[in-house]
Order: sequence, then structure tokens, then C-alpha cells
Amino acid sequence: MALNNNKTIKVDICVIGGGSGGLSVSAGAAQMGAETVLLEKGKMGGDCLNYGCVPSKALLAAGHAAQAIRGAGKFGVTAGEPKIDAKGVFKHVHGAIGAIAPNDSVERFTGLGVHVIEEAGRFIDAKTVEAGDTRIEARRFVISTGSSAFVPPIPGLDETPYYTNETIFYADELPTHLIVIGGGPIGIEMAQAHRHLGCEVTVLEVAKIMPKDDQELVEIARKQLEIDGLKIREGVNIARLEKDSDGIAAILKSDDDKEERITGSHLLVATGRRANVDGLNLEAAGVKYSPRGIEVDARMRTSNKKIFAIGDVAGGLQFTHVAGYHAGIVIKNALFRLPAKADHSTVPWVTYTSPELAQVGLTDIQAKEKYGDDIRVLRWPFHENDRAQAEGTTEGLVKVITTKKGVILGCGIVGPHAGELIQTWVLAMSQKIKIGGIATMIAPYPTLAEVNKRAAGSYYTPSLFSEKTRKIVRFLSKFG
Repeated sequence: MALNNNKTIKVDICVIGGGSGGLSVSAGAAQMGAETVLLEKGKMGGDCLNYGCVPSKALLAAGHAAQAIRGAGKFGVTAGEPKIDAKGVFKHVHGAIGAIAPNDSVERFTGLGVHVIEEAGRFIDAKTVEAGDTRIEARRFVISTGSSAFVPPIPGLDETPYYTNETIFYADELPTHLIVIGGGPIGIEMAQAHRHLGCEVTVLEVAKIMPKDDQELVEIARKQLEIDGLKIREGVNIARLEKDSDGIAAILKSDDDKEERITGSHLLVATGRRANVDGLNLEAAGVKYSPRGIEVDARMRTSNKKIFAIGDVAGGLQFTHVAGYHAGIVIKNALFRLPAKADHSTVPWVTYTSPELAQVGLTDIQAKEKYGDDIRVLRWPFHENDRAQAEGTTEGLVKVITTKKGVILGCGIVGPHAGELIQTWVLAMSQKIKIGGIATMIAPYPTLAEVNKRAAGSYYTPSLFSEKTRKIVRFLSKFG
């Protein structure tokens, strides 16, 4: 790695952003022998480690533990209302971050051979980035700057204190009554976590909660959320927000201009994400972008073919595992000159509520639009599963979409451990295994995974127990 008197570094690859995707590219490139520079202006590990996946799942785990205590009575175990120690809860959350942080640290990546510069990166031309007082010239650049919470222009919001995912995990206390604006995965997860931790919670959603998921499955999740005591308001028009003697107030306006006032102690804004493109000076590099993110082709290349964009900033599916997948595509293209292309058709996602909600591929509505009547919809409920009965977790459903020839088009699962159960279907779809492969799989008894096998087996039920089959059996019985 050459450094001259002008503090210009010439390297093989320069990565801007030390989140999941950027770290994966940096580690892979350096260990494969490429001279690599990584620029990160904030915390290593990015949003996922510090403000997203890790702390949110840690907070959910605390909430689910509290809820398990409340529900222990159904097993004949004496229990009651748990005592919630807010400081202890946040200690657990920060402990989870701290345990993972060394894997993403500057020290670890320096040890792998990555030159880490803790500065923001800014393009000054098509092949040069400036970071602090250093210029980096690279054969290839990778932009992996992620996304940030989108804050909508609601009147009064700029004068009202509120949380986003970047601040709620660093609070000093738990809210008395949390108002959540946004019914997507982040909003719903945080709503249930806080409800399980003893907070009153009201969710305000302008449309429907979890709109990207199969609505039949969402309804099952919604039922449990409401049993938990969440107040979910959909199709609302938030006229304004303001401070209130109780903390904050959301004023809703109906179609006939009547106003309703909802008060709470704290506010969480969870209305989606926006790509982090500000300050990159992408115009100087000839990189096209929009408010949705940077434009890329299937090889994750931008309009400047020597610059790649991956993860949230590329404007597609905003998941950590997608950023990691993109990293592999970039490594193949940038280092090995292989024309690898990203295929997002089998990307799964999970909402980690209780019950969990998982999805891969097409829903039945999407499949109907694409394939018409050439589809089959297979369902298997959790209450037909012996393990679910034994553990008292019978609310759930597996819903599989296939063609009439058994090609798997998609699967949605709502129920306990849906995020683990969905992986069978992800593998099947990515490896083009037809429904028969799942139906003939041997699942250990008793496991929740049997719901997958039973759902797949239901594909054959109409033909196996048909009059035609009975005639064949009767005919063959005549031969002894």
C-alpha cells in the first residue's frame, strides 16, 4: 500500500461504510490479497450492531422473558406480574452489543490487513475519494453507507421529543405509554417489546401494519398483539404532534374533520428508512442516485462501473443478510472479474414478534397475479403439531405457494420460531427442490419442523385419497 508525500493512498479496493456489507467486503478482499481501505465515520458495525438488529432482538428477548413469566400459569407453574428493572434491561441490550462489537472492531480489521480510516468518505472525482486529510485512489470502490430512520414531515414533530431506532436503545427509562408511529417490522417489534416490558403502547399506522407480508398471516400475528394489550390504530391521519402535560400528544383527524387526541409519555418514529447518500458527492464520481438510493445493475455496479453499491444504500431490500449477500457478489465481480449477478427472488425476511412472521418468495396474491390459476396454496396449522401442543404455542400457520406441478413459489409462516422454520423453504427454492423433496424429508418427532413436512405432504392429499387411487388398491388386492 503506497503512501506518498501528498497523503494519497493507492489501493485495490476502497470501501465506504463499516456496516455489515462493508465489513464483509473489506475482510474478504484483504484476506484474498487485495490492498483494502475501509472508511467509517461513525461506529464500526453500522446500524445493525449499534441501532438495529442486535439491540432490537436483545430488547425483544427481555420482553419475551417477562411475558413467559406472565404465562407460566398455564403449565401449572405459580407466577405473577414480573418486576421490570429498566436499567437491567438496557444493561442486557448493551451487553449484547458489547459481546459482538470486537468482531467488528477497528483492531480486528486492522489485524486482517485492512487499512481503517475513521473518517467520512467523499468523492472528488471518478476514481478518488477524500477522507479527512487523506486521498484514496482505488481500482474499485464499494459504497455501503446503509440507511437511516426516515422522519416524516408531520406538523409539530420538530418541536416534539421523539425516539428513532438510533436513540431508543440508549434510553434511561422505559416509557409509561409509548406511542409508535409506523406499523412496519421495526415499529411492531418495538411495540410488542415495550408492551411485554409493562408499558402501555399505541401504534398509529396510516395504512395497514406489516403491509409487505401475507395479510392472512399478519392477521394471526395481529390477534396475539391485541391479546397482549397493544392498541393498534390503522388508516389514521395524524394532523399534528405537540407537547402535552403527560409528555406528547398525537392529534388524529377523521374524514369529517373531527379530531381525536391520543396522549403518551414517549414517542417512537418508525416510518421507514432512507438511503445514506448525503455528503458522498456522488455527482463528482458520475454515480446516479435518487431519494430511494443509488442505482445499480444486477452485478451491483453503479453508473460508474468501477464503483459498486451494496446493502440499504442500493435502494432494494433493507436487511443485514442482503448486504452480506451483496458483499459476495461484489467480491466475485471486483476481485475475480466474474460476472456474478444478484438474485433476490429467494431472500427471506422475519419480523421477530411473538409469534414470529417469516416470508420468502411470492405470496398467494402475488403468485395469482403472475401465474393465474396455475397455483396451489397449501396450509398447515400449528395446532395440528404435537410439539406445539406440548408447549402451548398452537397459534400459527404454514402457507406454501406452488405451481400445479409442485414448483415452490413462496412460503409464509407465522408461529413460534418461524424465522428458523422458513429456512427449509429458502433452501428448497434456492436449490430448485420441488415440493416432493420436502414431503419425503424425514423430520424428527416431535419438532415444530414437522409443520413444513405436513404442509408439503398436503400437496399430494387430493390424489393419494382419490377415487382413482382406491380403485387401483382394490384392483391390486385381487392378486393376493
